[in-house]
Amino acid sequence: MHITELPEGYIPSETEEYMNPMQLAYFKNKLLDWKTNLQEELSEAVRLLQEKNWNEPDMTDRASDEVDVSIELKTRDRYRKLISKIDDAISRIEVGNYGYCQETNEPIGLKRLEARPVATLSIAAQEKHERFEKSHNEDDY
Repeated sequence: MHITELPEGYIPSETEEYMNPMQLAYFKNKLLDWKTNLQEELSEAVRLLQEKNWNEPDMTDRASDEVDVSIELKTRDRYRKLISKIDDAISRIEVGNYGYCQETNEPIGLKRLEARPVATLSIAAQEKHERFEKSHNEDDY
């Protein structure tokens, strides 16, 4: 499942060429591992929901169970959306535009990608986007 054998303990460095094959392999491996973990958590959540006793006689316990299930369903939905973003990031690696801002085509940066491997915008572009969203949301009131 991993695309390249990396030296043990390899971490991308600012001294290397940006988005060289080792960096791409590093981020693809990181994304694939993250996706696998999320899929395992989704499977576990489904299993727990299937095993749940839905005929709880006590109303308080039933209400508590319903809240737990609601939270679990929201978490599963968030995981599904995140898995989709991971798949998109892997596709960007495969076509050769991973690590570059989708708005400016400037490098996103290793630190940002390390923190958020599914990032599609540079910090400057993300801040601009957030300011735009905030100003338009305030106009709606």
